[in-house]
Amino acid sequence: MLNENRVDYSYLETLSDEQLCAFSRQENRPAEEVLASRYHRLVRSCARPYFLAGGDNEDLLQEGMFGLIKAMREYDPGRDASFRTFAETCIRRRLFTALKHANSGKHAPLNQSVPLNPSLYGASSTLLQVDPELLVIDREKAVSLLEDARKQLSELEIKILGYYLDGLTCREISETVGRSVKSVDNAVQRIRRKIARQIGDISK
Repeated sequence: MLNENRVDYSYLETLSDEQLCAFSRQENRPAEEVLASRYHRLVRSCARPYFLAGGDNEDLLQEGMFGLIKAMREYDPGRDASFRTFAETCIRRRLFTALKHANSGKHAPLNQSVPLNPSLYGASSTLLQVDPELLVIDREKAVSLLEDARKQLSELEIKILGYYLDGLTCREISETVGRSVKSVDNAVQRIRRKIARQIGDISK
């Protein structure tokens, strides 16, 4: 039994996702914080393809975190799915819902966004049971878009894109590729512009 007045964070970090989820449902905020910290990178990796294609990064991250909170509150350990699988489902559903409700004015680029990782159109899309009309570009076009975008990227940009889509921060990427944070951030902005142009050409 955890002492609510003196929470041992090191102990909480040894617990499984499912155990932390059970504590968070009892309104144990420290357990919720540990679980949120553990899944923050997953939220980033789910949201970033849309950001690269034109969405607002902070808005998308917030929507993804709402999806994670929903997963914490509604996860049923009696089901076959692990918490991670359920959490990813909730995060992606929240993002798709945000895209669906984005208006055609201010959020027009967001409405044209698509996951740039073709694997997202495999098991994940089946799991989500997303309506076909939400997928603005189907799987074949997504694959084509990614390949065409890669042709316009340098070797360094391709490497940075991979790490970025995996949810790493610019600082983490800079440490991995041996470049400055500013250099990585500039590369991300170049990638965004190239992908945005690619989507624009397809949309014409």
